[in-house]
Amino acid sequence: MDLRHLRYFLAVAEAKHFGRAAERLNIVPPALSMQIKNLEDELGGPLFIRTSRSVELTEAGRLLQVEAQRILDQADYARQTVQRSLRGETGRVRIGFAGNAVLSGKLTDDLRAFRARFPQAELIASEVSPLAQADAILAGQLDIGYTPDHGKLHIPALRCEKIGIWNRVVALAADHLLASQARLTVAMLAGEPLIFYDTHGADKALYTSLTALLGRAPDIAHCSSSSLSVLALAAAGQGIALVPEPLMNISVPGVVYRPLDAPALAANLMLISRRKENNGAVDAFLTMASQSERPR
Repeated sequence: MDLRHLRYFLAVAEAKHFGRAAERLNIVPPALSMQIKNLEDELGGPLFIRTSRSVELTEAGRLLQVEAQRILDQADYARQTVQRSLRGETGRVRIGFAGNAVLSGKLTDDLRAFRARFPQAELIASEVSPLAQADAILAGQLDIGYTPDHGKLHIPALRCEKIGIWNRVVALAADHLLASQARLTVAMLAGEPLIFYDTHGADKALYTSLTALLGRAPDIAHCSSSSLSVLALAAAGQGIALVPEPLMNISVPGVVYRPLDAPALAANLMLISRRKENNGAVDAFLTMASQSERPR
């Protein structure tokens, strides 16, 4: 007995006629009669009382009618549930993000768009340092990361896509001598103590590019793990920070921002995930985030 037998049985029970049921099922009446006969043989008794003009359910047939409908309804529910999961309409997506993903509007736009399209899917978003995102994704603790590019991303197990790029600006204390300048150059930064996120990690690309432009290694005064702590150190006069332009949206007492003429130091935003992914909701989010407009 399989689902096909039950569908055939219910069609005959509803039509009370083999010919009409066969027409509805798009099969010939003898084939339908054979399938019902096989079902009756398997169950051990008749399911219909056959006459020359119609068929009626036996007591056993009436019992099977209830159970067969219940089984087919459950099978249809299971099919739809799995299909919704495969399409990404249900399930859970765990996202880690760095500060510029929020301040640029890219992350919030993606979250809103996904929620509008897949309201039954669960979204969990939390701030995670750039260096920790890749490890968390590979360990199964996160599904997707929004992070600046850094050395830990370029491994075979990770899928990486650039989804944003911005100029850098200089964040410095309002009473710093350079604050009086309307626009800064890299040459003006020579000898200035700098505040980095991480000299040889999250800001490794910035460190390398800045070294090339200065002709020597920059003076790293402090390393910090978050955007707010970087800006707090700048406000305290502990150094100056080269931050992505979206951070200008953060108003910190004592901090001013100045444009920097250095396109080579541009900051980017990467969308990262596992290269082999079997979660339909995660795949749906990645597709949507990749296709949405990329901020510049």
